[in-house]
Amino acid sequence: MRGQPVPLGFVFRSRAKEEKAQTADKAPVTDSKQIRDPQAPKGRPTPKRSEAQAQRRSVANTPTTRKEAAKRQRDERRVLMEKQRQALAGNGDERYLPVRDRGPVRKFARDFVDTRFNVAEFFLPMAVIILVLTVVQESRAQNLALLLWMIVILLIVIDSILSSVRLRKRLNERFPDQNKRGAIPYALMRSLQMRRLRLPKPQLKRGERP
Repeated sequence: MRGQPVPLGFVFRSRAKEEKAQTADKAPVTDSKQIRDPQAPKGRPTPKRSEAQAQRRSVANTPTTRKEAAKRQRDERRVLMEKQRQALAGNGDERYLPVRDRGPVRKFARDFVDTRFNVAEFFLPMAVIILVLTVVQESRAQNLALLLWMIVILLIVIDSILSSVRLRKRLNERFPDQNKRGAIPYALMRSLQMRRLRLPKPQLKRGERP
């Protein structure tokens, strides 16, 4: 009848049904034929075979205990040290050189020193001779040792100054826009070492142009 009131439950029930119907209409349609990996999380696409294999290898290689993690770190450190030793002793691979030896500026400084004769590299042999002369209980030998010592020091200072000037000029010409800080002391310290004892090993022969 027209004058009879409509129950409130009926009104709310009708609105709820209409909202559910609208939500169902807006829901995206999925392809039921798409095959989903049973191990893949719900709502995510199936990973490629290569990605799944890489993920499994990563999980398999992950250390499960502290002891295994420490062993793996020791093995990795041992491999890195071996590659660094090879880089210093032979191939000169800059990826594994110490930080102080990396970069084209440091390599040029090494080559500059290795391709010439440096007075400072004969310091150790001369020091042994001078030490022997000082041990001899004779005034002439001791005076000669003192004279040789002064001559060696003077020659090293002069040669080091000349080498520094030449190296600085070459570095400014070759690397005008790069950081050259510390390259001169680095080269002078290398010139104090005998050629066969230098690390990284010399890559050029004497007389070659770096």
